[in-house]
Amino acid sequence: MRLIITGVAGFIGMHVAKRLLDRGDEVMGIDNLNDYYDVSLKEARLSCLLHYTAFRFFRIDISDSEAIYNIFQEYKPNKVIHLAAQVGVRYSVKNPLAFINSNLVGFINILEGCRNSLVEHLVYASSSSVYGGNTKLPFSEHDNVDHPVSLYAATKKSNELMAHSYSHLYGLPTTGLRFFTVYGPWGRPDMALFLFTKAILENRSIDVFNHGKMIRDFTYIDDIVEGVVRIFDRPATPQPGFDPANPDPAISFAPYRIFNIGNNRPVQLIEYIEALEDALGQKSIQTLLPIQPGDVLATEADISGLLEWVNFKPGTSVRDGIKKFVEWYRVFYITHDSE
Repeated sequence: MRLIITGVAGFIGMHVAKRLLDRGDEVMGIDNLNDYYDVSLKEARLSCLLHYTAFRFFRIDISDSEAIYNIFQEYKPNKVIHLAAQVGVRYSVKNPLAFINSNLVGFINILEGCRNSLVEHLVYASSSSVYGGNTKLPFSEHDNVDHPVSLYAATKKSNELMAHSYSHLYGLPTTGLRFFTVYGPWGRPDMALFLFTKAILENRSIDVFNHGKMIRDFTYIDDIVEGVVRIFDRPATPQPGFDPANPDPAISFAPYRIFNIGNNRPVQLIEYIEALEDALGQKSIQTLLPIQPGDVLATEADISGLLEWVNFKPGTSVRDGIKKFVEWYRVFYITHDSE
Protein backbone atom coordinates (compact mmCIF):
# COMPACT_ATOMS: atom_id res chain seq x y z
CA MET A 1 0.00 0.00 0.00
CA ARG A 2 1.39 3.41 -1.01
CA LEU A 3 0.01 6.32 0.95
CA ILE A 4 0.54 9.97 1.77
CA ILE A 5 0.33 11.19 5.35
CA THR A 6 0.21 14.95 5.83
CA GLY A 7 1.29 16.42 9.15
CA VAL A 8 3.66 13.47 9.49
CA ALA A 9 5.92 15.28 11.98
CA GLY A 10 2.93 16.03 14.16
CA PHE A 11 1.83 14.21 17.28
CA ILE A 12 -0.76 11.93 15.68
CA GLY A 13 0.94 11.87 12.29
CA MET A 14 4.18 10.38 13.58
CA HIS A 15 2.42 7.65 15.54
CA VAL A 16 0.15 6.69 12.64
CA ALA A 17 3.04 6.65 10.17
CA LYS A 18 5.11 4.42 12.44
CA ARG A 19 2.24 1.98 12.84
CA LEU A 20 1.70 1.70 9.07
CA LEU A 21 5.42 1.45 8.31
CA ASP A 22 5.75 -1.34 10.89
CA ARG A 23 3.14 -3.36 9.05
CA GLY A 24 4.84 -2.87 5.68
CA ASP A 25 3.11 0.07 4.02
CA GLU A 26 5.01 2.65 1.95
CA VAL A 27 4.59 6.12 3.42
CA MET A 28 5.27 9.49 1.84
CA GLY A 29 5.17 12.03 4.64
CA ILE A 30 4.41 15.72 4.19
CA ASP A 31 4.97 18.46 6.78
CA ASN A 32 6.05 22.09 6.67
CA LEU A 33 7.67 21.94 10.14
CA ASN A 34 6.23 25.32 11.06
CA ASP A 35 7.14 27.04 14.31
CA TYR A 36 3.71 27.11 15.96
CA TYR A 37 5.47 25.10 18.65
CA ASP A 38 9.00 23.77 19.22
CA VAL A 39 10.37 22.64 15.85
CA SER A 40 12.99 20.46 17.54
CA LEU A 41 10.21 18.24 18.88
CA LYS A 42 8.83 17.83 15.37
CA GLU A 43 12.31 17.00 14.10
CA ALA A 44 12.72 14.44 16.90
CA ARG A 45 9.44 12.79 15.92
CA LEU A 46 10.57 12.75 12.31
CA SER A 47 13.83 11.05 13.29
CA CYS A 48 11.75 8.11 14.55
CA LEU A 49 10.61 7.53 10.95
CA LEU A 50 13.64 8.33 8.81
CA HIS A 51 15.33 4.95 9.35
CA TYR A 52 12.48 3.15 7.57
CA THR A 53 13.43 2.40 3.96
CA ALA A 54 9.75 2.64 2.97
CA PHE A 55 9.48 6.21 4.27
CA ARG A 56 10.15 9.40 2.34
CA PHE A 57 9.76 12.90 3.74
CA PHE A 58 8.81 16.06 1.86
CA ARG A 59 8.95 19.48 3.51
CA ILE A 60 5.90 21.05 1.89
CA ASP A 61 3.22 23.47 3.01
CA ILE A 62 -0.19 22.05 2.08
CA SER A 63 -1.36 25.53 1.06
CA ASP A 64 1.17 25.35 -1.82
CA SER A 65 -1.13 24.03 -4.54
CA GLU A 66 1.61 23.42 -7.09
CA ALA A 67 3.77 21.41 -4.69
CA ILE A 68 0.82 19.29 -3.58
CA TYR A 69 -0.25 18.70 -7.19
CA ASN A 70 3.26 17.59 -8.14
CA ILE A 71 3.67 15.10 -5.30
CA PHE A 72 0.31 13.48 -6.03
CA GLN A 73 1.12 13.26 -9.73
CA GLU A 74 4.56 11.79 -9.13
CA TYR A 75 3.71 9.22 -6.44
CA LYS A 76 0.08 8.33 -7.18
CA PRO A 77 -0.87 7.21 -3.64
CA ASN A 78 -3.49 4.52 -3.15
CA LYS A 79 -4.84 6.26 -0.05
CA VAL A 80 -4.29 9.45 1.93
CA ILE A 81 -4.37 10.28 5.64
CA HIS A 82 -4.66 14.05 6.02
CA LEU A 83 -3.66 15.24 9.49
CA ALA A 84 -1.90 18.53 8.69
CA ALA A 85 -3.71 21.59 10.00
CA GLN A 86 -3.27 24.75 11.98
CA VAL A 87 -4.44 23.77 15.44
CA GLY A 88 -5.37 25.52 18.65
CA VAL A 89 -8.80 26.79 19.63
CA ARG A 90 -7.39 29.81 21.47
CA TYR A 91 -4.78 30.50 18.78
CA SER A 92 -7.55 30.77 16.18
CA VAL A 93 -8.80 33.85 18.01
CA LYS A 94 -5.37 35.50 17.70
CA ASN A 95 -4.34 34.45 14.19
CA PRO A 96 -7.39 33.59 12.06
CA LEU A 97 -5.65 33.83 8.67
CA ALA A 98 -3.30 30.97 9.56
CA PHE A 99 -6.37 28.74 9.91
CA ILE A 100 -7.84 29.81 6.58
CA ASN A 101 -4.60 29.14 4.69
CA SER A 102 -3.88 25.76 6.24
CA ASN A 103 -7.28 24.33 7.07
CA LEU A 104 -9.28 25.55 4.08
CA VAL A 105 -6.84 26.29 1.25
CA GLY A 106 -4.68 23.36 2.29
CA PHE A 107 -7.65 21.01 2.47
CA ILE A 108 -8.93 21.85 -1.00
CA ASN A 109 -5.44 21.16 -2.35
CA ILE A 110 -5.53 17.70 -0.76
CA LEU A 111 -9.02 17.03 -2.12
CA GLU A 112 -7.89 18.02 -5.61
CA GLY A 113 -4.84 15.80 -5.32
CA CYS A 114 -7.02 12.86 -4.31
CA ARG A 115 -9.49 13.52 -7.13
CA ASN A 116 -6.85 13.80 -9.84
CA SER A 117 -4.97 10.71 -8.62
CA LEU A 118 -8.08 8.53 -8.19
CA VAL A 119 -7.30 7.93 -4.52
CA GLU A 120 -9.20 4.97 -3.02
CA HIS A 121 -9.84 6.55 0.39
CA LEU A 122 -9.16 9.87 2.10
CA VAL A 123 -9.13 9.81 5.89
CA TYR A 124 -8.87 13.26 7.44
CA ALA A 125 -8.75 14.81 10.89
CA SER A 126 -11.79 16.68 12.08
CA SER A 127 -12.24 17.60 15.75
CA SER A 128 -14.58 17.31 18.70
CA SER A 129 -14.56 21.12 18.71
CA VAL A 130 -17.15 21.07 15.88
CA TYR A 131 -19.80 20.31 18.52
CA GLY A 132 -19.35 23.90 19.71
CA GLY A 133 -22.43 25.15 21.50
CA ASN A 134 -24.03 21.70 21.76
CA THR A 135 -24.83 20.71 25.34
CA LYS A 136 -26.45 17.29 24.79
CA LEU A 137 -24.01 14.60 25.93
CA PRO A 138 -22.56 12.38 24.68
CA PHE A 139 -21.76 14.16 21.42
CA SER A 140 -23.10 12.14 18.51
CA GLU A 141 -22.11 12.32 14.85
CA HIS A 142 -25.82 12.18 14.07
CA ASP A 143 -26.43 15.56 15.76
CA ASN A 144 -26.39 18.95 14.06
CA VAL A 145 -23.09 20.85 14.50
CA ASP A 146 -23.90 24.22 12.98
CA HIS A 147 -22.99 26.36 16.00
CA PRO A 148 -19.17 26.47 16.32
CA VAL A 149 -17.70 28.65 19.07
CA SER A 150 -14.21 29.06 17.52
CA LEU A 151 -12.83 29.65 14.04
CA TYR A 152 -10.82 26.44 14.38
CA ALA A 153 -14.05 24.51 14.86
CA ALA A 154 -15.62 26.29 11.91
CA THR A 155 -12.74 25.28 9.63
CA LYS A 156 -13.05 21.64 10.70
CA LYS A 157 -16.79 21.64 10.04
CA SER A 158 -16.00 23.22 6.67
CA ASN A 159 -13.61 20.35 5.93
CA GLU A 160 -16.44 17.87 6.48
CA LEU A 161 -18.68 19.77 4.07
CA MET A 162 -15.93 20.07 1.45
CA ALA A 163 -15.19 16.36 1.72
CA HIS A 164 -18.84 15.52 1.20
CA SER A 165 -19.00 17.55 -2.00
CA TYR A 166 -16.03 15.63 -3.42
CA SER A 167 -17.51 12.30 -2.32
CA HIS A 168 -20.70 13.21 -4.17
CA LEU A 169 -19.20 14.82 -7.26
CA TYR A 170 -16.29 12.46 -7.87
CA GLY A 171 -17.09 9.29 -5.92
CA LEU A 172 -14.09 9.90 -3.64
CA PRO A 173 -14.51 7.87 -0.43
CA THR A 174 -13.85 10.22 2.49
CA THR A 175 -13.94 9.62 6.23
CA GLY A 176 -13.68 12.41 8.79
CA LEU A 177 -12.50 11.59 12.30
CA ARG A 178 -13.51 13.82 15.19
CA PHE A 179 -10.69 13.40 17.69
CA PHE A 180 -11.38 14.04 21.38
CA THR A 181 -8.52 15.67 23.39
CA VAL A 182 -5.62 13.45 22.36
CA TYR A 183 -2.71 13.04 24.79
CA GLY A 184 0.31 10.82 25.32
CA PRO A 185 4.06 10.51 24.56
CA TRP A 186 5.36 12.89 21.87
CA GLY A 187 2.31 15.12 22.41
CA ARG A 188 1.89 18.81 21.62
CA PRO A 189 3.60 21.25 24.01
CA ASP A 190 0.66 23.67 23.80
CA MET A 191 -1.72 21.12 25.31
CA ALA A 192 -2.65 21.10 28.99
CA LEU A 193 -0.80 17.90 29.93
CA PHE A 194 2.51 19.23 28.60
CA LEU A 195 2.05 22.67 30.15
CA PHE A 196 1.01 21.24 33.51
CA THR A 197 3.86 18.73 33.66
CA LYS A 198 6.53 21.31 32.89
CA ALA A 199 5.12 23.83 35.37
CA ILE A 200 4.71 21.31 38.21
CA LEU A 201 8.27 20.02 37.81
CA GLU A 202 9.53 23.61 37.85
CA ASN A 203 7.41 24.45 40.93
CA ARG A 204 5.42 27.03 38.98
CA SER A 205 1.70 27.66 39.12
CA ILE A 206 -0.58 26.08 36.52
CA ASP A 207 -3.53 27.94 35.00
CA VAL A 208 -6.76 26.04 35.68
CA PHE A 209 -9.56 27.48 33.58
CA ASN A 210 -13.18 27.62 34.73
CA HIS A 211 -11.84 26.75 38.19
CA GLY A 212 -11.29 23.18 36.99
CA LYS A 213 -15.00 22.64 36.38
CA MET A 214 -14.51 21.40 32.84
CA ILE A 215 -15.05 17.86 31.60
CA ARG A 216 -13.03 16.31 28.79
CA ASP A 217 -13.05 12.98 26.98
CA PHE A 218 -9.26 12.55 27.11
CA THR A 219 -8.14 9.96 24.53
CA TYR A 220 -4.76 8.21 24.65
CA ILE A 221 -2.67 8.29 21.49
CA ASP A 222 -2.50 4.49 21.02
CA ASP A 223 -6.30 4.36 20.94
CA ILE A 224 -6.39 7.14 18.37
CA VAL A 225 -3.89 5.31 16.17
CA GLU A 226 -5.83 2.06 16.37
CA GLY A 227 -9.01 3.85 15.36
CA VAL A 228 -7.34 5.70 12.48
CA VAL A 229 -5.77 2.55 11.05
CA ARG A 230 -8.96 0.51 11.27
CA ILE A 231 -10.91 3.29 9.56
CA PHE A 232 -8.15 3.67 6.96
CA ASP A 233 -8.55 -0.01 6.08
CA ARG A 234 -12.32 0.27 5.59
CA PRO A 235 -13.23 2.99 3.08
CA ALA A 236 -16.50 4.87 3.39
CA THR A 237 -19.41 3.60 1.31
CA PRO A 238 -22.83 5.03 0.43
CA GLN A 239 -25.35 4.15 3.12
CA PRO A 240 -28.56 2.56 1.80
CA GLY A 241 -30.53 3.79 4.82
CA PHE A 242 -29.86 7.47 4.12
CA ASP A 243 -33.10 9.45 4.01
CA PRO A 244 -32.80 12.76 2.07
CA ALA A 245 -36.04 13.96 3.62
CA ASN A 246 -34.48 13.59 7.08
CA PRO A 247 -30.71 13.76 6.43
CA ASP A 248 -28.31 12.22 8.93
CA PRO A 249 -25.05 14.27 9.19
CA ALA A 250 -22.95 11.16 9.89
CA ILE A 251 -23.79 9.22 6.71
CA SER A 252 -24.71 9.93 3.10
CA PHE A 253 -25.90 8.70 -0.29
CA ALA A 254 -22.24 9.38 -1.25
CA PRO A 255 -19.19 7.39 0.00
CA TYR A 256 -18.82 9.62 3.05
CA ARG A 257 -18.67 8.95 6.79
CA ILE A 258 -17.98 10.83 10.02
CA PHE A 259 -16.82 9.12 13.23
CA ASN A 260 -15.99 10.20 16.77
CA ILE A 261 -12.82 8.76 18.29
CA GLY A 262 -12.91 9.37 22.02
CA ASN A 263 -12.34 7.45 25.21
CA ASN A 264 -16.05 7.55 26.09
CA ARG A 265 -15.08 7.97 29.77
CA PRO A 266 -14.86 11.74 30.38
CA VAL A 267 -13.24 13.10 33.52
CA GLN A 268 -13.15 16.47 35.25
CA LEU A 269 -10.08 18.59 34.65
CA ILE A 270 -9.34 18.49 38.39
CA GLU A 271 -9.26 14.66 38.30
CA TYR A 272 -6.90 14.82 35.32
CA ILE A 273 -4.56 17.09 37.29
CA GLU A 274 -4.72 14.76 40.30
CA ALA A 275 -3.73 11.81 38.11
CA LEU A 276 -0.78 13.83 36.83
CA GLU A 277 0.25 14.79 40.37
CA ASP A 278 0.23 11.11 41.35
CA ALA A 279 2.32 10.14 38.32
CA LEU A 280 4.85 12.89 39.04
CA GLY A 281 4.82 12.37 42.79
CA GLN A 282 4.42 16.11 43.23
CA LYS A 283 1.53 18.46 43.99
CA SER A 284 0.59 21.38 41.75
CA ILE A 285 0.26 25.06 42.55
CA GLN A 286 -2.94 26.25 40.90
CA THR A 287 -4.18 29.59 39.62
CA LEU A 288 -7.94 29.34 39.15
CA LEU A 289 -9.21 31.34 36.17
CA PRO A 290 -12.50 31.86 34.27
CA ILE A 291 -13.27 29.94 31.08
CA GLN A 292 -11.45 31.15 27.96
CA PRO A 293 -13.11 32.35 24.73
CA GLY A 294 -13.69 29.42 22.38
CA ASP A 295 -13.57 26.75 25.11
CA VAL A 296 -16.50 24.47 25.86
CA LEU A 297 -17.53 23.19 29.27
CA ALA A 298 -17.74 19.49 28.51
CA THR A 299 -16.99 16.91 25.84
CA GLU A 300 -17.99 13.26 25.67
CA ALA A 301 -17.86 11.03 22.62
CA ASP A 302 -20.60 8.69 21.50
CA ILE A 303 -18.46 5.97 19.88
CA SER A 304 -21.23 3.56 18.91
CA GLY A 305 -20.60 4.33 15.24
CA LEU A 306 -16.90 3.51 15.51
CA LEU A 307 -17.68 0.29 17.36
CA GLU A 308 -20.21 -0.77 14.75
CA TRP A 309 -18.07 0.12 11.71
CA VAL A 310 -14.65 -1.26 12.75
CA ASN A 311 -15.36 -3.10 16.03
CA PHE A 312 -13.14 -0.87 18.13
CA LYS A 313 -13.62 0.92 21.43
CA PRO A 314 -10.76 2.90 23.05
CA GLY A 315 -9.85 1.48 26.42
CA THR A 316 -6.82 3.24 27.95
CA SER A 317 -7.65 4.83 31.30
CA VAL A 318 -6.54 8.39 32.03
CA ARG A 319 -4.33 7.22 34.90
CA ASP A 320 -2.54 4.63 32.74
CA GLY A 321 -2.17 7.07 29.86
CA ILE A 322 -0.77 9.86 32.00
CA LYS A 323 1.67 7.47 33.64
CA LYS A 324 3.02 6.50 30.21
CA PHE A 325 3.28 10.15 29.22
CA VAL A 326 5.24 11.05 32.35
CA GLU A 327 7.63 8.13 31.78
CA TRP A 328 8.29 9.40 28.25
CA TYR A 329 8.60 13.03 29.38
CA ARG A 330 11.21 12.18 31.99
CA VAL A 331 13.33 10.33 29.42
CA PHE A 332 12.92 12.80 26.55
CA TYR A 333 13.30 16.05 28.47
CA ILE A 334 14.88 15.40 31.84
CA THR A 335 17.34 12.61 30.95
CA HIS A 336 18.07 14.09 27.51
CA ASP A 337 18.71 17.59 28.88
CA SER A 338 21.05 16.30 31.58
CA GLU A 339 23.30 14.49 29.11
